[in-house]
Amino acid sequence: MKKHVVRVYPSKEKLDRKDQLAWKIAEIASDNAPIKADVVDMIINRIIDNASVAIAAANRRPVASARAMALAHPRNGGATVFGMPNDQKFDCEWAAWANGTAVRELDFHDTYLAADYSHPGDNIPPILAVAQQMGKNGKELLKGLVTGYEVHVDLVKAICLHKHKKDHIAHLCPAQAAGIGTLLNLPTETILQAVQQAVHVSFTTRQSRKGEISSWKAYAPAHAGKLAVEAVDRVMRGEGAPSPIYEGEDSVIAYMLDGKDGKYEVPLPEVGEEKRAILETYTKEHSAEYQSQALIDLARKMKPLIKNFDDIKDIVIHTSHHTHYVIGTGANDPQKMDPNASRETLDHSIMYIFAVALQDGTWHHVNSYAPERAKRPDTVALWHKISTVEDKQWTAWYHETDPDKKRFGGRVEITMKDGTKIVDELGVADAHPAGARPFKRADYIRKFDTLTEGIITKQERDRFIGLCERLESLTAEEVQQLNVQIPIDKLVNNKRDNKGIF
Repeated sequence: MKKHVVRVYPSKEKLDRKDQLAWKIAEIASDNAPIKADVVDMIINRIIDNASVAIAAANRRPVASARAMALAHPRNGGATVFGMPNDQKFDCEWAAWANGTAVRELDFHDTYLAADYSHPGDNIPPILAVAQQMGKNGKELLKGLVTGYEVHVDLVKAICLHKHKKDHIAHLCPAQAAGIGTLLNLPTETILQAVQQAVHVSFTTRQSRKGEISSWKAYAPAHAGKLAVEAVDRVMRGEGAPSPIYEGEDSVIAYMLDGKDGKYEVPLPEVGEEKRAILETYTKEHSAEYQSQALIDLARKMKPLIKNFDDIKDIVIHTSHHTHYVIGTGANDPQKMDPNASRETLDHSIMYIFAVALQDGTWHHVNSYAPERAKRPDTVALWHKISTVEDKQWTAWYHETDPDKKRFGGRVEITMKDGTKIVDELGVADAHPAGARPFKRADYIRKFDTLTEGIITKQERDRFIGLCERLESLTAEEVQQLNVQIPIDKLVNNKRDNKGIF
């Protein structure tokens, strides 16, 4: 790995193209680095993981709406849409839109946290959709996905978007564009322009994850994927993009990030070096914001120690800066304490999540967010006794560069009304690679089976898992079948409607 210093250059100061960050990204996207078996194995795991959460969310309103929009764009030889029959194909950018929304809706797939935050699995829908439309085989798809993960993780390691209230899709979209460039074996120059275009159009505000969080939280990564597909299409026709996109005098660092004096060190593999960033990422066992994963596991552990929840005076969660200010009381979002809040908001309230997990000793992607569950008087009472504080040590652990030393949980202090305290802590979730029960292939398949039970047939389950596990050897025709079909009578919005423009 090599760290590249990235800063703003005044227009009068010449910055050679090959010294620009977007070029460095394009260089590794257009190389032919080897891919080891452990990376292949993890890519397969994440394709299975994405499908499981997408199918579980298939009939939720945002996903059904996104699918309805895609169905208005049929295309012979296009891409498949989750849930729909494999013989129905659609424009790849709209398939990426529908599938990306389905994957993100439950906030239940993989994550990477460093200087910024990310769900690298969001790279899969647009890269897969383009692979299907362009007739690419499994090995080509694999290479594209490995690039998407690498670029995404490396940007997240170096550049903080949240500090400037920018949504994290600004790192996702260029990663998706780079991955598509690898998939299609495009020249470095073409990938450069696609990455620059993707960066330029994907900077948005973080209001999508603040206050009254709406369904746009699920749509935002899908929108990035659609933009990435369109950016690649545009530059393949010979068009250019704003340049230099990171370092320019009026570009993103200067006016959207740290300003004209800002400087970042972005790690990227050398040309020809293996891309292994996916191995630093981790999936979720529980359908909730990643920082809550370890705290859900800790709540399950602490539950047997409490005989009567009414005897609790207060609960304080000592945790990292991010957990406190984004999903904790440091966010100062009254909606995070509101029993009438949306699922998307409750997913970003560690106070609610810890209260329910402590009472139930478990977490469920539907039942734990049900309106009647959120409004239960004893839950509301406990929920409102919970607060968070930033602990500098937990913040330091959160930002550790050594993946083996990173911690995303916290220390919980439960004070009872008689003055006694119950105190415990957990650094990483049980399912984390460094946790008590690291997720392996069997766990991903079990998660898939749990989330798709009663939705798909056993035959369809076996067909899809079988394709995934043969990823490297899949023909182009088999890649086009890399979709999970739901019996049509179980799928809402399974045909074009007239509710919108499309």
